[in-house]
Amino acid sequence: MSDADWISFEEARGRVLAAVSPLGTERVALPDALGRALGRRVSALVAHPPWDNSAMDGFAVRSDDVQGASPERPVVLPISDDIPAGAFPRGPLEPGSAARVMTGAPVPADATGVVRVEHTDGGPGRSVRIFDDADAARHIRLLGEDVEAGDTLVDRGEEVGPAALALLATAGLREVEVGRRPRVAVLANGDELADLDEFEEVLASRRILNSNSYALAAQLAASGAEPVSLGIARDDPADLRRCLERAGDCDGIVSAAGVSVGEHDYVKQVLDELGFDRSFWRLRMRPGSATVFGTLGGRPFWGVPGNPASALVTFETLVRPAVRKMAGFARPCRRPIACVAARDVRGPRDVVSFLRVLVETTRSGDLVARPSGPQGSGNLVSMLADGLLELPLGTDVVRAGERALVIPLREWASPPG
Repeated sequence: MSDADWISFEEARGRVLAAVSPLGTERVALPDALGRALGRRVSALVAHPPWDNSAMDGFAVRSDDVQGASPERPVVLPISDDIPAGAFPRGPLEPGSAARVMTGAPVPADATGVVRVEHTDGGPGRSVRIFDDADAARHIRLLGEDVEAGDTLVDRGEEVGPAALALLATAGLREVEVGRRPRVAVLANGDELADLDEFEEVLASRRILNSNSYALAAQLAASGAEPVSLGIARDDPADLRRCLERAGDCDGIVSAAGVSVGEHDYVKQVLDELGFDRSFWRLRMRPGSATVFGTLGGRPFWGVPGNPASALVTFETLVRPAVRKMAGFARPCRRPIACVAARDVRGPRDVVSFLRVLVETTRSGDLVARPSGPQGSGNLVSMLADGLLELPLGTDVVRAGERALVIPLREWASPPG
């Protein structure tokens, strides 16, 4: 473990993704599938909509019968049918008549459009006065215009969001097959760390709070994994070994700190003793260069730096994509979005840099990125960011007004004002 590899970020991420595979699937109740990766493709059993239906409350008409209607010269038509939602027409639309129809209700055959009720007098009696012919060929949703029977509703590996959940419901599914959530252990390292029940040590300036465990566990949960806390391993190889052994039934391990070259950084030593198969240690990335990755007992192991910002950025760029792949998501990496730099941003040319930024949407629709605060690896407040602006290898500056790619961490801010 003594010799650094110094591979590129792209190669490191490629090795990480190549080392993991989807963990298989399980069946869950439809509401519990929200946020999970769909385990198999689901096709439509019936067309949607299942019949030609009205997109408006109004009156189904034939276009020839309402041509030229205006407030000055309204067209008066007898009402030949009344079709509330849940009912069906008595038959085709009779020439020279209108059928009252509610949103979602089937429209009678031979109707060409639905005149919205606002363009009529509401049809208070047995006839309706129509004041506008603009809807004569509009507001009918055709059978199967959304989905035909046999069409793919949601594909394997897609995230089940609210819309996907609704589509799965249209297939009549009470249960769905989804990717199994990876169980990933989280370990913090260091004698200097105190947990929440030892906060008096922090107040007395004798220790620092173990924030990494909480942040990494939250990142795992948000990525679709089940975090498993291993607590804090003290700077003692035997204690570290005991902590790692508690991860026996987990699918992976994320360990914070202890992976650098300090005299008391024992993680690499203990990993070697346990048969760790190293893929890389150190890469050309900032923050997060002192990252180690490999497999321990056939499971992925990430050793991320202990500085809070470094730990969180390393997770987002090198851990999250793999966790998403393990959970069955077809697109494990977040798609970068082009933004305009609000001011010059700089970084060393010999690494890829990820700068924490806030993103604002201007009134003209442009996305403008600016640093969210000091970019030191220990500056946790700056992680309250909208995204990570990538400064590629070989680039030391993005000038104000130039475009740069930003990996989103959350939704963009609204336009100012």
